Amino acid sequence: MIGCIAIGAGATAVTTAGVGWAIARRLTAPVGPRTFNLTIRGIEHDDKGDLIVLDRTDQTTAPGSYNLWFEHGGWVQLSTEVVDRGPTRVARRITGTAPGLTPKIGNRASWSGICYATPADAGLRAREITITTPAGQCPAWRVDGDPATWAVHIHGLGSTRAGTLRGVLAATELGYTSLVVSYRNTAEGPRVGTGRSTLGYTEMADVDDAIGYAVRRGAQQVVLFGWTMGAAIALQLADHPRHQGLIAALVLDSPVLNWTEAIKTNCVRSGLPAAAGQLAIPWLTLAPLARTVGLRGRIPLHSFDWTARAADLSTPTLILHGTRDDSVPIRLSQALRDARPDLIELETFDAGHTLCWNTAPDRWQDAVTAWLKARVPR
Repeated sequence: MIGCIAIGAGATAVTTAGVGWAIARRLTAPVGPRTFNLTIRGIEHDDKGDLIVLDRTDQTTAPGSYNLWFEHGGWVQLSTEVVDRGPTRVARRITGTAPGLTPKIGNRASWSGICYATPADAGLRAREITITTPAGQCPAWRVDGDPATWAVHIHGLGSTRAGTLRGVLAATELGYTSLVVSYRNTAEGPRVGTGRSTLGYTEMADVDDAIGYAVRRGAQQVVLFGWTMGAAIALQLADHPRHQGLIAALVLDSPVLNWTEAIKTNCVRSGLPAAAGQLAIPWLTLAPLARTVGLRGRIPLHSFDWTARAADLSTPTLILHGTRDDSVPIRLSQALRDARPDLIELETFDAGHTLCWNTAPDRWQDAVTAWLKARVPR
């Protein structure tokens, strides 16, 4: 998931070049700690179980199932039920709790669409493995199924592989073997250089080695599940001639299809003018400037611009995108679908960024499994 690109109240006092540099630095920043910005205001009990009382925000009133991750460790799963507790508070029903956790008033927590911390939490049987990559050893989960058909699940910027477990449920229903991967300069992957993200450019090599792992173990066809930046990686890999005939389909949730537009959208979300995002592009794409940001070299963002490269697409693709996504604009997914209706199918949800599954898990699962059954023969 793309984080908020905020550069501070002093932005108006710095030069135009400084604004672009600051945005590029923030976008590619090494993974930081989770922000615990919610306080547990109350714990309630009734004959149906327990509820947790929170301040009323756009997040805490959002329809769908979510998790609270606690500052002192552990998590609780919350149901779709939103109970009014006056003008400033709401209550959400607890449907699952991490072993040993007892939420208390005053605890600090973080709201998340990631509903499972591990495959076991999602009811999946997995084993922990590592993928050898140019960056080092990348942890992965392997969920065994059909040895000939594999799904490789790629998380997004600032997220973890746990976020993709929502898609692993669909792949498992279809009987695929799933590989849930990590990559360099993430919370779980190896650190390279300054630890900065290259927005999928160098991270792609680590996922490529995960595909190689699957092929060496019998994969005859591969489906790539990509979330946000993971979708940008998936599109790049599907475009590689080496994978022609191997990558059978793409399933992309909230995909980054044009980094420039995504950066501009995040600037607006952070209270900056959209034009400020354009200022960051030279600091990412020109080698001398990129090095001052802390990158080893330039990022060729034009190669990730699938709104301009629609004619290059050759892999059947299902896109799932929320109409309330304020991080990656849905209009780009709509434009790509309109440009390539022969290959692209788009399912829209009344949801925010990467929260389509959370708002309608059954519909998400049904859409993905039905589409893959029709396009990936077994």
